[in-house]
Amino acid sequence: MPETTKETARAVVRKVVQELEKRLTPRIRTVVGGALDRSARVERPRHRDIDWDRTIRANLRNYLPEHRTVVPERLVGHGRAARAVRKEVILCVDQSGSMAASVVHAAVFGAVLASIRSLDTRLVVFDTAVADLTDRLADPVDVLFGTQLGGGTDINRALAYCQSRITRPAETLVVLISDLHEGGIRHEMLRRVAAMKASGVAFVTLLALSDEGAPAYDREHAAALAALGTPAFACTPDLFPEVMAAALEKRPLPVPEP
Repeated sequence: MPETTKETARAVVRKVVQELEKRLTPRIRTVVGGALDRSARVERPRHRDIDWDRTIRANLRNYLPEHRTVVPERLVGHGRAARAVRKEVILCVDQSGSMAASVVHAAVFGAVLASIRSLDTRLVVFDTAVADLTDRLADPVDVLFGTQLGGGTDINRALAYCQSRITRPAETLVVLISDLHEGGIRHEMLRRVAAMKASGVAFVTLLALSDEGAPAYDREHAAALAALGTPAFACTPDLFPEVMAAALEKRPLPVPEP
């Protein structure tokens, strides 16, 4: 591609990305940040770590009118590691041609998640090969120009790479974004998902991350993942922050109606 054409393309992509970031960033920071704050609360805090507002609200039933005070039977506070990395997120994104819109949104969300200090975010894209684009997350445009849409699909290989990067399973969330048309070893793919979940990893499967709804997808693989406790569903960009928050807190996912 000639240099001038490449620069023009980058300018167009950057404008689209900036519009998406403006729309999506506040919501995901608020919702995901809130989930992380809730996970950081402790109920036996040191005195200087007590969250007095939440402590009072949690103990209102212990109000003593004659003394005009609340007896704090349960203290709520912030963990000392509130600013440290508490959760790890791996976005594993299918870059086959049918997933183009999902790749764009995943790049934007990956950049936003990477900007949250208490998250350690990794972005992995794949077709039949696997590419780790984590070092480009500061700029979604670089992520998009680092992908080559098309080719086959080897989900098993991508999950094997993600699995090899997990060091704290109970604090890790893997988000697989794929239409599940597996060209690799099916039973190995399912075995890896089961093994990750058994180790404590939270696992989410999104058939698409776009406003267009679910693409054509492999229903057999989706049913097999659901049997493992991992429902596969299409997710809009507006719903994604809620899905992430629920997954990070290990609550039931807000699965949209089919």
